[in-house]
Amino acid sequence: MLAIDLPHARRLALGVVLGQAGMTVTAALCAWGIADRRAGLSALLGGGIATVGSLAMAGLTFGGGAGANAQRALGAFYVGEAVKLAVVMVLFVVVLKRVRVAPLAMFAAFAATFLVYWIALLAALPAPGGARRGA
Repeated sequence: MLAIDLPHARRLALGVVLGQAGMTVTAALCAWGIADRRAGLSALLGGGIATVGSLAMAGLTFGGGAGANAQRALGAFYVGEAVKLAVVMVLFVVVLKRVRVAPLAMFAAFAATFLVYWIALLAALPAPGGARRGA
């Protein structure tokens, strides 16, 4: 059975958000250096969308006593994931309607932030012997 250490999960969630923010800035600087200012802004917006979505999920999942019991924690996770998806969709619609973006830079930065997300989750999984991989 896999037990969830709530303080560790909160730190992991915050670490993912901070890692995504760092990846967003890195991707924006790279896009600006490789292409132009519009590509840099587009990458900043694409990575920012993913980061804001993850921040919303982390806030809803781990805020306000969500860890009181397993059923409440699972419910908070599902609500957080649904809100994250809604936030990402709304932000993409707003950005695509109001800003002339470089689509490749925007979607590449968005995808890069998910690499941070998945790498952090894989590092947090227990190793076959039971110890955490990243610990």
